[in-house]
Amino acid sequence: MRLRVLAIGQKMPAWVDQGVEEYARRMPREISVEWLDIPPAKRGSATPEKYRVQEAEAIEAKLNGKDYVVALDISGKAVSTELIAERFGQWQMRGEQISIVIGGPDGLHPNILKGAKERWSLGRITLPHPLVRVILAEQLYRAWSVQAGHPYHRGS
Repeated sequence: MRLRVLAIGQKMPAWVDQGVEEYARRMPREISVEWLDIPPAKRGSATPEKYRVQEAEAIEAKLNGKDYVVALDISGKAVSTELIAERFGQWQMRGEQISIVIGGPDGLHPNILKGAKERWSLGRITLPHPLVRVILAEQLYRAWSVQAGHPYHRGS
């Protein structure tokens, strides 16, 4: 299974890179997780909509028509560890290329949201983008551990 995370942002703090790398290191070799940083639109006097358009174009340039796209969005479906693990198992069985998209500070453009097969919310609180990366990395590892019967996940 090939899984990509497309994230608006660059030059993350060291703790973010360390957290993401730690969970990536724990993944088995047959699970490839690639993190792609997409530079945010240059902020100035333009509207948030203009920034979302620019960022959407950059995201779309990294996607291909075969990707199963999951957009992280505060108004998406609230997901549980169990749901992520279920999806992870389905993706493994189908051998799909998965692209999970993390938007910029102004969120994702409606075109990205409409084109996504799923929209997930990590909760109704606003999370800083660096923290979302670490949470997502941990949840992907946890999803694998649930599917593999690994003792990392001790939930019900």
